[in-house]
Amino acid sequence: MKKINFLYFIFLFTLIISCSKENKIDSSIDQKSLDLQVLEAYQEGKNFLEAGDVLFAAKKFNEAETLFPQSNWAPRSALMAAYSYYSKDYYGDAIAELERFLKVYPKHESLDYVYYLLGISYYEQIVDEKKDLQSIIKSKEYFEIVLMNFPNTEYAIDSEFKIGLINDILASKEMYVGRYYLSKKKWIPAINRFKVVTENYQTTIYVEEALHRLVEIHYLIGLTEEAKKYATLLGYNYQSSKWYERSYSVFNKMYEKNKVTNRKNKKSILKKAKSLFEWDEQKTNSRKISNKNKIIFKI
Repeated sequence: MKKINFLYFIFLFTLIISCSKENKIDSSIDQKSLDLQVLEAYQEGKNFLEAGDVLFAAKKFNEAETLFPQSNWAPRSALMAAYSYYSKDYYGDAIAELERFLKVYPKHESLDYVYYLLGISYYEQIVDEKKDLQSIIKSKEYFEIVLMNFPNTEYAIDSEFKIGLINDILASKEMYVGRYYLSKKKWIPAINRFKVVTENYQTTIYVEEALHRLVEIHYLIGLTEEAKKYATLLGYNYQSSKWYERSYSVFNKMYEKNKVTNRKNKKSILKKAKSLFEWDEQKTNSRKISNKNKIIFKI
């Protein structure tokens, strides 16, 4: 009886061992099969992308990510899906993929590329700076993240360049509104708009004109000292600018006016003196004539 129990135990143990080996073999086969499926899906995505069929490409890349979410292929596939959408101007879909990437892979090594591609996706949607304000602000926001957190990457250089262009767009918008208020003689709103340019967009091409407009408006409303302050800033930083020449002429208008007035006053004084002299001369001559007449009469 003991012998039978022992044999039964040996048989049971062997069966367990064999089952575990089979499970390991099956598991390794399944793992290998899964790896192949991921690679196949990723390769199909690349093929579709090269063929220009970006929607199917993105679908295949998403499939590759879903099949093996813990692998290194998952974030790579997610990025390729986002790029596929971006490459054919599906900016909304690209942005959605990239924002999802930030949530799923918040510490991935390619975050510099993710933020840069987000900035570009918004930037490419700017058509009219007067209307596309959200795209302008969001693109600037993401480019600034690249500059701040990844300053030594290849994406930082272009991000800085794009921020400069965006600042020009934002400054031009403020100038447009400021000029409108100026034309309507709404001095305070105009001043506020031009101040935004001088304070927030100092590196743009519009700062010179904004300073001149501040000189012009403050002079018009009688705040001469404020006008001089902005004229000094303009002259110190942009002495060769045409806007400095215009600001200079604003102050010289009064000078020229006074000069003309002084000339007129001098002319009137000279004219008066001349007329008095002529009148005195006429009076003297008339006396001479009358004396002559008197002499004649005497004769």
